[in-house]
Amino acid sequence: MKNKFYEYIQNLQEKICAGLEASDGQAKFREDIWTRSEGGGGRTRVIENGDVFEKGGVNISAVHGKLPDSMQKLFNVGEADFFACGLSLVLHPKSPMVPTVHANWRYFEMYDPSTPLRAGSRKVIQQWFGGGQDLTPYYLFEEDAKHFHQTCKTACDKHNADFYPKYKKQCDAYFWNAHRNEARGIGGLFFDYCKANEEMSMENWFNFVTEVGNSFLEAYVPIVEKRKNVLYSESNRTWQEIRRGRYVEFNLVHDKGTLFGLKTNGRIESILMSLPPHVQWVYDHHPEKGSEEEKLLKTLEKPIDWV
Repeated sequence: MKNKFYEYIQNLQEKICAGLEASDGQAKFREDIWTRSEGGGGRTRVIENGDVFEKGGVNISAVHGKLPDSMQKLFNVGEADFFACGLSLVLHPKSPMVPTVHANWRYFEMYDPSTPLRAGSRKVIQQWFGGGQDLTPYYLFEEDAKHFHQTCKTACDKHNADFYPKYKKQCDAYFWNAHRNEARGIGGLFFDYCKANEEMSMENWFNFVTEVGNSFLEAYVPIVEKRKNVLYSESNRTWQEIRRGRYVEFNLVHDKGTLFGLKTNGRIESILMSLPPHVQWVYDHHPEKGSEEEKLLKTLEKPIDWV
């Protein structure tokens, strides 16, 4: 399974980067191959200063080794070896009319440390999939939110009609800036610890996760194309940078993926590529009453059923 999924995310990285480069029309992804001293490595691809994308990354990694003490406590296990691979992306467009997007799809397995390595195989004691995709607009276009969520729902419904409402709810709960009492964005899907059970084998989970991964460009690129040429003002841009501050706060305070990368001695440049290049923190900032900016904030006060 780990080899199958790693091959999938390598191909998905190629597909997504090609689609985003076509949408930008100018910038190309720069590739950076890296290795991790404890085991494994990755392929980071970063796009910067494009016509559409101010900064973004589409990264894959496959790391392995001893599970650190902090992660043993998190997973409530003793000493174990682990393997983790995944694709993680964040895109920060230049225009405040185009939303930021985040997505990742990942696979994790742990091995019995008493099992010797024979013919490249170990006894797997735990394995699961996780992932999702979510949208963070700076100006709310309801038709864009509906399109993004409908694409997510369509992918989920091919596997289980209960998946979209379940994973949409989990996304709303996860991407919640508790210290601000507001959502990071308008949500999407979030799923984790997807393990084999009576209804779903690991092969079934693989098919579901790859279905969601394959839906990403369809969910996001039509929104980019619709909004990338909309005119905006300097005040719109200032608002975007203020809201980006909330994005940074979530990633550094709450995000489990950032925590996992830091706790497992991941590559710092790849972990922090999710941070936007230009951000503002304005003391006690409040938008004007009745403005589009206030409309966004009111939307983020509680989850909305977009489809």
